[in-house]
Amino acid sequence: MDVGRAVEGWGVLERAVDLARRGEPFVLATVVWREGPSSGQHGSRAIYTAEGEMHGWIGGACAEPVFKREAVKTLEAGKPRLLALGASDRFGDLPEGTMAVEMSCQSEGALQIYLEPVMSMPHLVIVGDSPMSQTLAQQAGQLDWQVDLVDGADFSEGRVSTNSIVVIATQGHGDEDVLMAALKASPAYVGVVASAKRGASIRDFLGTQSIEPSQLDALRIPAGLDLGSTTHKEMAVAILAELVQRRAAGEFTGGVVIDAPKPETAIDPICGMTVDAVPTSNPLELGDETYYFCCPGCRAAFESKQGA
Repeated sequence: MDVGRAVEGWGVLERAVDLARRGEPFVLATVVWREGPSSGQHGSRAIYTAEGEMHGWIGGACAEPVFKREAVKTLEAGKPRLLALGASDRFGDLPEGTMAVEMSCQSEGALQIYLEPVMSMPHLVIVGDSPMSQTLAQQAGQLDWQVDLVDGADFSEGRVSTNSIVVIATQGHGDEDVLMAALKASPAYVGVVASAKRGASIRDFLGTQSIEPSQLDALRIPAGLDLGSTTHKEMAVAILAELVQRRAAGEFTGGVVIDAPKPETAIDPICGMTVDAVPTSNPLELGDETYYFCCPGCRAAFESKQGA
């Protein structure tokens, strides 16, 4: 029994919440329309992860491989899509932007599936313990971001990755050492809470080190939107506002690593459907050629033609 398929209904959503909290990207699929006969039902849900794991149920032998291929494309694009599956005469008037995939399954059913990519939430590392740092951590936590609040003495490059956001608020206590450690990991963002005068001093120091010019250009000192004279709490708001603005512009998403298998595809010679060239696609060897089919019926029809 496939454990992944045993997850149905609310269990799919519970699995989705768990994956999101762990920062693992995936696609959540929901059947929003169907025309029977079809094994997929209204509200049927499934998850397909970047590692190629499927949980839930979205449809039968014809719909599932198409869903998996389109789910990978959805993860790569990072944008939701509406997928229509079925015979072309069943589609009707489709919403603009719908991806229509014609299928000639024996069930003659049709489905519309909404594919929603769920990307990992930003990883914010705040270095330094102060009222501003604590406020920033609380505010980012309310956005469901992954937040680490670290004392300057405990910080190391191993705490961040290329997708991390680093805000240094050590208030002059080892700023340069923390910065050098952070830059080694090439995070997506590095900002320092400091005055303009202090920031100029830090930049002068970094100019004497072996730092990539692109990293120096990207360094934000002072971090956050310029709101003028602010309190510690307002400073936290200004920093988070800049980070939210950058994320909305497409930054901090990182590159999603797709480990899901991408098998070669073939065209079913009977119905014209694109199928995966895998052992489960009813392969038939004739001479030096291997044919693949969406279902046993198409394979039988092809064999009948060959014998005619």
